[in-house]
Amino acid sequence: MLRVDEVARPVPESGQVLVRVKAAGVNPGEAAIRTGAMADIFPSTFPSGQGSDLAGVIAEVGAGVDRLVVGDEVIGFSERRAAQAELVLVDADNLTPKPDGVPWEVAGGLYVAGVTAWRAVHSVQLDIGETVVISAAAGGVGSFAVQLARRAGATVIGLASEHNHEWLQSHGVIPVQYGDGVIDRIKAAAPGGIDAFIDTYGGGYVEMALSLGVAVERIDTIADFAAAARYGVRTEPGTNARPGAEVLAELAALIADGHLEVPIANVYPLTQVRQAYTELERRHTHGKIVLRP
Repeated sequence: MLRVDEVARPVPESGQVLVRVKAAGVNPGEAAIRTGAMADIFPSTFPSGQGSDLAGVIAEVGAGVDRLVVGDEVIGFSERRAAQAELVLVDADNLTPKPDGVPWEVAGGLYVAGVTAWRAVHSVQLDIGETVVISAAAGGVGSFAVQLARRAGATVIGLASEHNHEWLQSHGVIPVQYGDGVIDRIKAAAPGGIDAFIDTYGGGYVEMALSLGVAVERIDTIADFAAAARYGVRTEPGTNARPGAEVLAELAALIADGHLEVPIANVYPLTQVRQAYTELERRHTHGKIVLRP
């Protein structure tokens, strides 16, 4: 059950700041945590806050924080799953300045999808001229991943509904309709074979990647942990891991310079958090869904 409650104003401790949130993204993992499906990884005691993505303005600074001041505009993430709120405590190391050219809605939905996509693309170690398939290519993570894979010099095949094909084509991606016959369509789009596969959806794509001859170490899934355990494919960023705030800064700079687009599917007021997750859980969203306190 999702509800919006009034709680006490948080007080920053040493190394923390209090952020007045301008936007906070919603993500499928949060719905999974709420149902208990990820209890082994993210144990929860309810009632609980929710959400990691956030962007906002520094409202208060705790002891020992010297690089941020009240009024700074920042992008970051909550490790306490408390981002979907008006005021959120954040470790100062989990924040990066928000460039002027990045809208609040984009900044507030950047962390989970953007950093996950960055890590997945680096995990499969793409080289210039290689071919990668990305499932749910127009979704929250997929829309980042296809653009980052193109920037790495790869040929990108994006699995998506037909109504998203025009957007994918406009970003240099070869769109392929998912569903029955998809393996034949992938082979037709890539007669030279597939070098890597990034699964952002689950539901059999790891097995599909293996059937296409992709090496285990070149497959990354962010959704099918059972298949990852069974076959030994990647679920982590590998050797190219970098701190989340550092990756956020890189992504924000790309957005500000016009090199990375973040589609915003919908923006809801915080009071409509239930409606936001109802839309998200249909799993047909193009881009990010964001809450505005």
